[in-house]
Amino acid sequence: MIKRFWRKSSFISIFIFIVFALVASNGITHRTLSTDIRQLQDCLNARSSGRYRDLNKVCPNTSQPIVSPTPLLPQIPDANLPEPQRFLSAIAHQLPTIPQPGTFEYILLRAYGAAFVNQQPEIKLPQKVILANEQETKAFQTTLTMGKVNGTNDCYLQKSAADAFNKAKSAARISLKSGYGGSDCTRTFATNLRFWRKYANNNTLERVRLGKETAILGVVAPPGASQHLWGLAIDLQVSSQVQRQALNKNGWFQTVENDVPHWTYVGLTEENLPLFGLKNKIVRGTTYWLIPL
Repeated sequence: MIKRFWRKSSFISIFIFIVFALVASNGITHRTLSTDIRQLQDCLNARSSGRYRDLNKVCPNTSQPIVSPTPLLPQIPDANLPEPQRFLSAIAHQLPTIPQPGTFEYILLRAYGAAFVNQQPEIKLPQKVILANEQETKAFQTTLTMGKVNGTNDCYLQKSAADAFNKAKSAARISLKSGYGGSDCTRTFATNLRFWRKYANNNTLERVRLGKETAILGVVAPPGASQHLWGLAIDLQVSSQVQRQALNKNGWFQTVENDVPHWTYVGLTEENLPLFGLKNKIVRGTTYWLIPL
């Protein structure tokens, strides 16, 4: 009986000792970690402010090895597909419902749909090729992360597009078409409508709907259909091969036939454009990358 009592007492004593040891160890570790963090922060603050007597003193290094994220590669369509199917396959993730041939939406996709091949996850595109009105346009534009084009008053694009253009602009001097911004970049529905009324009218729009008029699409986009509404288009003064190369190198291409000042942020390299079904066409010395529909 006495032996059993002492065995139980010994077991309880050992258990209590282990618990206290773990608690004490955790407390010491917590205090040590807190002290290390505080000392590191004090050291960095002192060095940045120049208060350290020995500015060459090395602060404690608690950093972990930096692992670079694996870059996202473009989802290249099956090269065995004909160009139209290759293009449609490439845009399926951006445009869930592909317009039917002969419809107004299909005509607009053929004219302005090159931007839908953009594979960058930061880029946002509407779920359809035409935005119905000002309210729908604003609702879409409020979802965008915008960036400013350097050296302009109010020229804004989707941030990835703006960053890419700023790189091109730093490599070759490139001016906006108007010279200062605003309507050369992201537009409101009202601005799109104003430009349409400047060059066309309701009769023209009806002819476009019926497929009887397409030339106007290289001059101005119907209300709600402009790439400028998406923050992925910019109108420029480009006159040299150096400027074109800088733009192409940074993912900017001319994709609307006969609209010479108009540049689209596709976000792909030139050699990848054919892989996504886009076709090269030279018109009066200007190289366009067009949709194969």
